[in-house]
Amino acid sequence: MKGWLVKELGEPKEVLQIEEMKNPELKGGEVLINVKAAALNFFDILLCQGKYQEKPPLPFTIGSEIAGVVVKTQEGSQLKEGQRVLALPKLPNGGLAEYVAVSESTVYPIAETMSWNEAAALFITYHTSYYSLYDRANLKSGEVLLVHAGAGGVGSAAIQLGKARGAFVIATAGGADKTQICKELGADIVIDYLTEDFVEAVKKATNGKGADVIFDPVGGNVFDRSRKCIAFDGRILVIGFAGGEIPSIPANHVLIKNYSIVGVHWGLMNRLTPEKVFKEHDEIMSLYEQGKIKPLIYKDYEFEDLPLALELLATRKTWGKVVVKL
Repeated sequence: MKGWLVKELGEPKEVLQIEEMKNPELKGGEVLINVKAAALNFFDILLCQGKYQEKPPLPFTIGSEIAGVVVKTQEGSQLKEGQRVLALPKLPNGGLAEYVAVSESTVYPIAETMSWNEAAALFITYHTSYYSLYDRANLKSGEVLLVHAGAGGVGSAAIQLGKARGAFVIATAGGADKTQICKELGADIVIDYLTEDFVEAVKKATNGKGADVIFDPVGGNVFDRSRKCIAFDGRILVIGFAGGEIPSIPANHVLIKNYSIVGVHWGLMNRLTPEKVFKEHDEIMSLYEQGKIKPLIYKDYEFEDLPLALELLATRKTWGKVVVKL
């Protein structure tokens, strides 16, 4: 089979090599999947550079989100050969190869109507946003939800999931293209943070009340300013720090305005309660089949163009997810 290998650390275009590899041999509890599509993440770039928190032994294959067909199972498996699934391969044997062996505990069925690209792009973004909004924030119908970076992977999922719950959704994004995407995703109000002050815009839209829930994957100054437009009894969701700066939280302000800072560590929840993730996945699939969510894909690339796709992702000018098809 063909697969991509990182044999030395450096820039993806310099260290990624496509090679003929042996088909994976199954270990206990694994299934073999014929990969049809793989979604890329920014940490794939960091892995190639040796700058990610996880440092697999060389050589390794990147690719943590894939979709494909189960082609081989073992006795006692809950999966069937020929079944359409998405999966989360583990390093050093990532999913950017024609076949990958994956622990059955990280394989999830997908709807028959879902495309391979959509399936590959779904898991991390929608599970993170679902857990954030429905579990950690307990978002209710009629509440005001402010989504930062609405054209990004988790942001685009949060807009759709917020609307599916019946929230009034305000989204922020930078530039005409990204704000238009947020409108198409269903946001009720879209704010171009390059030209508008989102704090004042949120206050105006809510008659001074502010947002009940704020979904923040950016951090830094965005988090600091979000505190100025959070409602009484509101919840600010700390998703990540894409802006690069980790903010400090003044406890006196939290007390005076009576709001909550809510951490979202989906990966830890997945490790501690995997059965909960399977239940949430069924609910996410139901929302897809009802037409309430649809993964946002910036572009799909041919398998041989992986370095080019990662180079584009590194610019941070994309929206949604970048996908490689096999």
